[in-house]
Amino acid sequence: MRNPKIISQTKWYAIYTKPRFEKKVTTILNKANFEVYTPMIQTVRQWSDRKKKLIVPLIPSYVFVKMEAAKLHNLLQYNGVVGVLKYLKKPAVVQDYEINNLKIICKSPDLIENIEGKKFTKSQALQITRGPFAGLYGEFVQHQGKHKVLLHVASLGLIITVQLPLSYVESIKVN
Repeated sequence: MRNPKIISQTKWYAIYTKPRFEKKVTTILNKANFEVYTPMIQTVRQWSDRKKKLIVPLIPSYVFVKMEAAKLHNLLQYNGVVGVLKYLKKPAVVQDYEINNLKIICKSPDLIENIEGKKFTKSQALQITRGPFAGLYGEFVQHQGKHKVLLHVASLGLIITVQLPLSYVESIKVN
């Protein structure tokens, strides 16, 4: 009798980094053959004498790593890694669709107005069906004017303001 194949249980986890170490940690973990995702956007920063375009992390001090939960403690040996985001004293799993949401958001950074780390009570589930954010899932928090929607990405505790017509948003049923 053969042993059944052991299926790898890799999932996405959010890793805390030292401030401004996101790019360094991403590089270090990539070299160590980890599957890593760090959502980055281009922004313009204004100094007193000039403006400069910079590539910055969408979520400061976070890097996402896909791996088995049992091996997460190994990440602490790498320079810049501070810890693992936890929920109920266990490593918080970031769903594949939430990583996909971040990838969609990073395609149109000029339409992102702000990101806040506030938590809200759960509301109606929604999906953006048209425009540059098509395919994005989240929870509706509130409507701000004609073309602004607050979207709650639950597992990350983020509120993201997305600028688009309300006709682009449809409610969905969650099983």
